[in-house]
Amino acid sequence: MIKQSTRETALKRLEVFIGEWKVRLGGLVAQPEDEGALSVFEWALDGQFLIQRTEVPDPKFPTVLSLVAYDVNKDSYTQHYFDSRGVVRLYAMTFRDGIWTLVRSSPDFTPLDFSQRFTGKFSADGNNISGTWETGDGSNWKKDFDLTYARVKR
Repeated sequence: MIKQSTRETALKRLEVFIGEWKVRLGGLVAQPEDEGALSVFEWALDGQFLIQRTEVPDPKFPTVLSLVAYDVNKDSYTQHYFDSRGVVRLYAMTFRDGIWTLVRSSPDFTPLDFSQRFTGKFSADGNNISGTWETGDGSNWKKDFDLTYARVKR
């Protein structure tokens, strides 16, 4: 069994996400510099879960609420994803050495028509994340779009 201190260490590792971030959707939608999408990361329930809320000022894109949980039995993170279209998904998540990954490769609440993978890399100062979403069949991946985050405030 994993000790409580291991859980606390795993959750503390996510502290770098806390704050408000401007989001750029890699050419999918034109965004004036002062009207980009915004993503907010914050702790919930006494720091036991990390919540991410994302809004894009374009009705073609959903508003998103994600909750990251740490599974002490598997020593891993899971991101629970919900959006304004009614989509619900589960992503296996890792975060190590400044690299953030999300992978969905098996059916969950939504049929799995394709697998998804996100890989984001934090800048050395922790204030930018450069990432790419990919789709595929679980072994062959094709770039879907780039996604970057720039910290606005902690």
